[in-house]
Amino acid sequence: MGFGVKGVLKKSGHAHRKSLNDSLDGELKGFLIDEGQLHTYDDLTKVNPVTPTTVLKCLQARYRAQVFYTHAGCTLVALNPFQPIPGLYTLEVMKQYHCAPQPQESKPHIFIVAEEAYRNVQGQVDPVNQSLVVSGESGAGKTWTSRCLMKYYATVAASSSQMKSQDTVEMIERRVLDSNPIMEAFGNACTLRNSNSSRFGKYIQLQLDRSQLLVGASVQTYLLEKTRVAAQPANERNFHIFYQMTKGASVDQRKDWKIPYDQSFAWLPNAEKALEEDCFNETVEAMLHLGIDTEKQGHIFRILAGLLHLGNITFCTVADESQPCDIKEHSKDCVQDCAGLLDIPVEELQTYLRVQTLRAGNQSVLFRPCSLADCWVRRDCLAKVIYAQLFEWLVMFINDSVCAKKSTWCNFIGLLDVYGFECFQVNSLEQLCINYANEKLQQHFVAHYLKAQQEEYVSEGLEWSFVKYQDNQGCLDLLEGIPTGVFSLLNEECRLNRASDAKQFQGRLEKELSGNSSMSRDKFSKLPHFTVAHYAGKVSYQIEGMMEKNKDPVPPELIHLVQKSQNPLLHQLFADRQAEDQGARGLRQVVTVVSRFKNSLESLMKILHSTTPHYTRCIKPNPECRPLTFRKEEVILQLEACGIVETIHISAAGFPIRIPYRSFLQRYGLLSSLTAVAQGADGNGLEADGMDALGPAVEEVLSAALRRHTRNETRSALVHCGRTKVFLTNSMLELLEESRIRARSQRAFAIQCCWHRYQRRRRHARRRAAILIQAGVRSWLVRREVQRWNQAAAVLQRSWRKWRALMDTLAEAELDDAEDLREEEAAPPELDPVLRARGSVQLSSLPEPVMVRGWPMGLALASAPTITVSMTATGFHKMMSAMACLSAHCFRSGEYKVETNQFKQGVASIRAQPRGSIKLHYQRSPLLYADRRPDHKRDGVTGLNQILLEGI
Repeated sequence: MGFGVKGVLKKSGHAHRKSLNDSLDGELKGFLIDEGQLHTYDDLTKVNPVTPTTVLKCLQARYRAQVFYTHAGCTLVALNPFQPIPGLYTLEVMKQYHCAPQPQESKPHIFIVAEEAYRNVQGQVDPVNQSLVVSGESGAGKTWTSRCLMKYYATVAASSSQMKSQDTVEMIERRVLDSNPIMEAFGNACTLRNSNSSRFGKYIQLQLDRSQLLVGASVQTYLLEKTRVAAQPANERNFHIFYQMTKGASVDQRKDWKIPYDQSFAWLPNAEKALEEDCFNETVEAMLHLGIDTEKQGHIFRILAGLLHLGNITFCTVADESQPCDIKEHSKDCVQDCAGLLDIPVEELQTYLRVQTLRAGNQSVLFRPCSLADCWVRRDCLAKVIYAQLFEWLVMFINDSVCAKKSTWCNFIGLLDVYGFECFQVNSLEQLCINYANEKLQQHFVAHYLKAQQEEYVSEGLEWSFVKYQDNQGCLDLLEGIPTGVFSLLNEECRLNRASDAKQFQGRLEKELSGNSSMSRDKFSKLPHFTVAHYAGKVSYQIEGMMEKNKDPVPPELIHLVQKSQNPLLHQLFADRQAEDQGARGLRQVVTVVSRFKNSLESLMKILHSTTPHYTRCIKPNPECRPLTFRKEEVILQLEACGIVETIHISAAGFPIRIPYRSFLQRYGLLSSLTAVAQGADGNGLEADGMDALGPAVEEVLSAALRRHTRNETRSALVHCGRTKVFLTNSMLELLEESRIRARSQRAFAIQCCWHRYQRRRRHARRRAAILIQAGVRSWLVRREVQRWNQAAAVLQRSWRKWRALMDTLAEAELDDAEDLREEEAAPPELDPVLRARGSVQLSSLPEPVMVRGWPMGLALASAPTITVSMTATGFHKMMSAMACLSAHCFRSGEYKVETNQFKQGVASIRAQPRGSIKLHYQRSPLLYADRRPDHKRDGVTGLNQILLEGI
């Protein structure tokens, strides 16, 4: 829905510019004292005074600061920057607004509107279903805003669910988002005011289940501008899909569609203009995601290519009027290509484009040649009806692909995106229907907010002087009145079986509707027309050709021709068309374009009235679509036309904040200490919400807040207590919030004091307990350590006593070895008497040499050299002593051989007999201090050493 158009600007631009310059100084004198802070005003209701120029100045300051969203009461105003803004619509920003406890307290953004609607669904607040109405003139950013809203809901409402797999959720999200580029490719076009203008209206229902998760979507479309297929206004383009095909097709596709690089088409003006929307691959991928396979895509693109070749067919007159018009020579190839792509007979195509079929009775058929103008009309009619049917089929296919079953969803959030208010040099039936839709939406806004708000003041008992606002009910009565409205008279004229007469219809309009102030005409214009005073300005509509457009006749022979197509998709589009035409003729009724559009619009309004609406007004800052360029004259017309100024004025001059008593006490009840206030805030003991039950508590809270109020304003100018609600101004709300913050701070300080006292006592008790625990643990550790020392000392003492007893035992055994050995010998060997006489032993006479161990040296050497003596000694010093003795006595003659074997035998005790050997153990004591005595004169022997010494 758009406001402030180029035609209106031409008529009233200078007057507005003069009024702006004259009134700006007086109205903004006090307002602009702090001009540097204008961009900080997030809500236009805070502007003081509320005038069009003050609101305009605030928006301009925010636009220069690159702040593009501003609240205006219940409406969000969005200024189009005409360039990408980094970081404004990222996933992080979506999560920030979705997870915010109070999104309304954040900076104005389109995501605030989306999140508020989503939370209303989550909270099941009646009415549960929501509608987001995005309005604005062409080029204001409605399509982009709708795209951002769909992306937001597809992100926050399509999270993983326990009931569905992640793949299913991602498929739903992808299909919902992929429906958008397809609808834009087939329904949007480049116009003078917008490079991506929606040439149809759509209402998208995002379907949510009981867990508020996105499970599907459905699309309803309104009034496709199908005339654009065959007739493009000057310096504008056809639908995007045709340019996407000619620029993005591959070599094989070009050969199949017969569109070589050097081919030019009459219905593709400004083809050299490059746009971001000319992305063929994106459209093809979206079709694949939605289930349109390659085969169906081939059928679709062949039909579209056939329409391009159909537009290149031209006609010329012949001398004989009884003969049909000729097709120009250079167009005959186009006829062949068109028939081949549409898979229809070439001869019949040539015939039915130039010849009209007439039926005489039930059987006979007459052929009448068409005039040159009729040939052009029939050609364009064929293209329009094929494209319109193809567009409807796409919408049905998208709905079948993304729409969920009725049993799986229970609520929805609707997104309404329609074309804006239009006013051109020549306006016809299309502009009349578009502006009528904008009138209906404007009335819905007025009835829902402006009118309902003021009526609520009266019902609540407020003394309120009504603010004047622009009510467009008179214009709607002019258009849709029964039986004397413009649409009723137009339909009646179309149902008459006679030729249309524009001047006659103009006379009838003037006769029937002369009493309506919204109807007028320019007496100096010679062309039949009528002028309607819309809410956005006056628009003149040309009557010539309006009746034919309203009838939207399609020659039946062309329908029969298309039904013969071998293209399965094209044949499917018109399979049921014949039955509809026959039924219409049987009932003698003509379903006009106006009737269909009015019925669809009424069904849309029923949906809007049954939902909670959220308004977003898109503003176009400049007509040239230049980035970050703000034109005051352009913006002020849009603000006045859409009622933004009245909305702000009612919100600011009246009581924009309305809070029920119970909610008021729940938030501000802490300002008073009355028991009734506490009960009202808790909801205990009070069943009613009216003035009698909660009024005294509310009065006490307001009195407590106003005690600190030092301004000169009276209470009636700040607050009013109605029957069930408290009505507040912004200043009173700020005062209540300040008092609430102060009271919360005082209570928080008291809580902190108690908490600090409790924490100190608790820390002191913990410290004492910790000291006791530490003392107990230390004593236990000391006792355990001493016990371990005693146990270790006992083990060492036992080991020491065992070792000393063992040493004593070994020493005693060595001393008693000789006696034990003598007793054990049975009988000594018989010796030679000579040896016995000599007192020596004749060892050589024994069977084997006898090893003498440790015998006295003299005894051993007395028998030399007749015996072999083996001397063994252990230890270096003993060995050296034995060697010294032997070398001194025996080694001199060289007759004896001395061998040392000290490492094989032990040292024998001199007290032992020469039998066996005794090894002396020189191992060190295992005790560190066992082999030495402590100095008793020194003090300080403690710990384990003291324990060991006491046990030795």
